[in-house]
Amino acid sequence: MKRQIEIFTAGCPVCEPVVQQIKNLICENCKLTIYNLTEQHEDKACMDKIKQYNIHRLPSVVVNGELLACCKNNRISKDDLIAAGIGQG
Repeated sequence: MKRQIEIFTAGCPVCEPVVQQIKNLICENCKLTIYNLTEQHEDKACMDKIKQYNIHRLPSVVVNGELLACCKNNRISKDDLIAAGIGQG
């Protein structure tokens, strides 16, 4: 059974080295799908997958339907912003 690898990227200088590293590592047992969020996707499949995997940062890597631990991060909350002093005189 092939290992399903999904990369979610913005196609930026931060994301591209991760994409390249994965491309260099994959083998014949890997099936790679790259979702570049800067490209328009008429079917919105990548946005559905972002919600499904609870992705809040890019790049993110999913293997066999599981978001890698290194890619998990809480989204920025209003409380985090206020705690950093944003919006305070």
